[in-house]
Amino acid sequence: MDMAQIVLIGLFIYLGSIGSIVGNTIGWYALGRPLVASFVVGCILGNVPAAMAVGIPLQIMYMGNVTPGGAVAWDLSYATYIGTAGALVFGKGLATTELIGLAVVFAGIGGLVGQLMWNVSYALNLPLNRLANRYAEAGETKKMFIPNLVLGQLIGFLCRFIPAVIVLTSMTAASAQADFASLIPGWVTTALGVFGGMMAALGMGIILSFLLKKQFHMVIFLAGFILITYFKLNIMAVAIVAIITAVLYYVAASGKKAV
Repeated sequence: MDMAQIVLIGLFIYLGSIGSIVGNTIGWYALGRPLVASFVVGCILGNVPAAMAVGIPLQIMYMGNVTPGGAVAWDLSYATYIGTAGALVFGKGLATTELIGLAVVFAGIGGLVGQLMWNVSYALNLPLNRLANRYAEAGETKKMFIPNLVLGQLIGFLCRFIPAVIVLTSMTAASAQADFASLIPGWVTTALGVFGGMMAALGMGIILSFLLKKQFHMVIFLAGFILITYFKLNIMAVAIVAIITAVLYYVAASGKKAV
């Protein structure tokens, strides 16, 4: 990675965070999602197919990740951007399974750094609350944007962009010397790839436990699974058939006339 690519990835790590300048809808719930983050990294590093190959398992693995009350157990934005970038930098010429294993390794590093920096940003934001209260008590409402928009965003940017650039720069330097890749045996990356597949299955199971409310729902799910896995049908075609089936079922179950 060159410095421009590192800066771009670091910028997206900030934009994909909770409370970034673009808001939670565009940031945390869009740019911060693993599949979107992998696509962005693939575009920046010029290898979208490999990025998506690791992004899909990461998306399924972290699908059950939630942020109750703002408590971040694992920073998805940091984990996926760092994980995908690490896999692309160190995984040139590797099989997909080993590539996923590398992504899991670097995602663990990125997620941990993100979690630590999230707590640091929380601590640094405490004085801003007192400043906002001071403006509120004085009736200076026009200055309320200073602790929120100016200082708050500055802290968020520094706590995400700077550490991300340091991690990405260190990764690039290590890749030039092939130090990190030589320290990880092939069986480790393969094992991590298998573990990532297990975590993906767990994430899918968690989602299905919420979606499948009746027993026959499982039959519908298995029908789609068989069409894609064994009949090798295009996933978009199966999705369209599923939408048509859902509409017909709704009309039949509700007793409404089709328009």
